[in-house]
Amino acid sequence: MIATVSGLVTALTPTSAVIEVGGVGILVHCTPGTLGALRVGEPARLATSLVVREDSLTLYGFATDDERTVFELLQGASGIGPRIALAMLAVHTPNALRVAVASADLKALTLVPGIGQKGAQRIVLELKDKLGTPEQILTPALNGHSAPWRDQVHSGLVGLGYSTRDADEAIALITPEADTALAAGRQPQIAALLKSALRVLSVR
Repeated sequence: MIATVSGLVTALTPTSAVIEVGGVGILVHCTPGTLGALRVGEPARLATSLVVREDSLTLYGFATDDERTVFELLQGASGIGPRIALAMLAVHTPNALRVAVASADLKALTLVPGIGQKGAQRIVLELKDKLGTPEQILTPALNGHSAPWRDQVHSGLVGLGYSTRDADEAIALITPEADTALAAGRQPQIAALLKSALRVLSVR
């Protein structure tokens, strides 16, 4: 198994990065949050998980070992393959997924494209004792109101001609990027988040 990849980032797409290791460019599929922290020409280290199929070898990359662990555990649920598992980590942080599964928050789980009500119920049933104990949520309470960055990015996307539904889905996918900034004590950068949202929408 390829557990980590370290090297220079030579290319970025909306869904993947190419990391040069020993003169070989390795394609790694990542979440928007992970890709948002990478820069072409700069060194990077990703925790990785290799998915082997009869006709393919696909490498998935993550900013942390915990993300990789959760990615692999998620695939223990019926009907959850690597594509859906990666989508789940694109929408939710590992801890948010633990909270959603532990509290049977089906609404949170169905925010992930490709997961319906029955699928969310199955995930809760099959993974409730496998993902580990959730940590305290680091994102400040918002008293029921939307985070300011959400409103600004949403307005920006709608102003560019995207539908409300498209804007909502894009915001769900870039939320981990904003959560990472908040957890580090920084305010999310609206311009960077809007760029990430546009990148997500460009491949839909």
